[in-house]
Amino acid sequence: MSFAEHRERLYQTLAENTLVVSYAGVPIHTNQDGYHDFVVNSQFFYLTGLERENTAFIAYKSAETVSEILFIEEPDPLSERWTGKMPTKDEVREISGISDVRYTDGLENAIGGFIGRFRVEQVYFDLSRGRMGDLPDYNQVMAERLKQIYPQVILKDLHAACAPLREQKDAEELERIRKALDITRQGLEFVMKNLKPGMMEYQVQADFEYTCRRLGAKRQAFSTIAGSGINGCMMHYETNHCEVQDGSLILLDLGAKYGNYCSDITRTYPANGKFSPRQREIYELVLKANKAVAAAAKPGMTTRDLNDITRQVLGEGLVAMGMIQDVSEVGKYYMHGVSHTIGIDVHDISLAGDVLQPGWVISNEPGLYIDEEAIGIRIEDDLLITENGCEVLSKDIIKDPDEIEEFMERAQ
Repeated sequence: MSFAEHRERLYQTLAENTLVVSYAGVPIHTNQDGYHDFVVNSQFFYLTGLERENTAFIAYKSAETVSEILFIEEPDPLSERWTGKMPTKDEVREISGISDVRYTDGLENAIGGFIGRFRVEQVYFDLSRGRMGDLPDYNQVMAERLKQIYPQVILKDLHAACAPLREQKDAEELERIRKALDITRQGLEFVMKNLKPGMMEYQVQADFEYTCRRLGAKRQAFSTIAGSGINGCMMHYETNHCEVQDGSLILLDLGAKYGNYCSDITRTYPANGKFSPRQREIYELVLKANKAVAAAAKPGMTTRDLNDITRQVLGEGLVAMGMIQDVSEVGKYYMHGVSHTIGIDVHDISLAGDVLQPGWVISNEPGLYIDEEAIGIRIEDDLLITENGCEVLSKDIIKDPDEIEEFMERAQ
């Protein structure tokens, strides 16, 4: 499926007399003349396939047709001298499938032209925000500006409109995720070859990220978590500044991003290449829950259903070990959900309560975190929901404890 087909699926859901406005975004200033690495707005990328800053897309759906226009910066030889070649009209036409490509200095006139000359009843912008305290992103800023100029227009959320479309991945999207996972596999194998007590957590992180970049992943899907010992009991530990101790475990939650699609994998390794009996006991229980979720996942279920399975398996195991008295107490050692959608974003767009459908890609990540023993174990795979069940996309990333020990012994 092409990006043009993504847009066509969106248009089929929109009412007549609707304008869609989507901005790629602008670089975010840090200090002096520095900028954060640019990350494209996910809705813009989904609809156009472009990752260039200062770019925008508009579409107007009337009763008869849909008009599409893409706006890019005009190539400037002086700017190119400093920051590299800028995309041309022909190049973005080929990627996006949008034939009408113009320069950004005409964007506001084009928006005003549609609103002034046609019956525009609603305008879709990406209005999503993660938390109350988040600063508004560029799309939200521009939506507010348009609302001030054209108060009669109803604003609607492009993020919500794209959610049911992005949940179901097409063949090209799946190919990019598979490639991201293969790069992640190779990165983790490089980690296992080099892992030893006395390393710093950031060195383990560097081994993984070096491999990913060398294999063509422009960036990570998210900040790499490399938590050894007690640090593995922290869900989003990202400082990675401690020494890896002999006899400890290191929990690695990480993933390459390829073609702007994410992988999300967690593996837990013994620093010295051998699980202690206690570490293996906890590991085997987490692995049992991981396999139970993979065996159960299928269309018609929800991620809440999968989490119930996880809690039951982990809870029964902890009761048998004498660590809790009842399955209902499992939250003492397992305090997160087992699954989320994966795609352009690592916690990809989805609608609460949606049931799994063929084409969804979700995580499968049970874990146990025992602070008093400094044991944190999570085993995360990526699953593709199929017609009758699921495919473990990350099946080649070894997780069996015997295989991990054998690999590390052979490699080192």
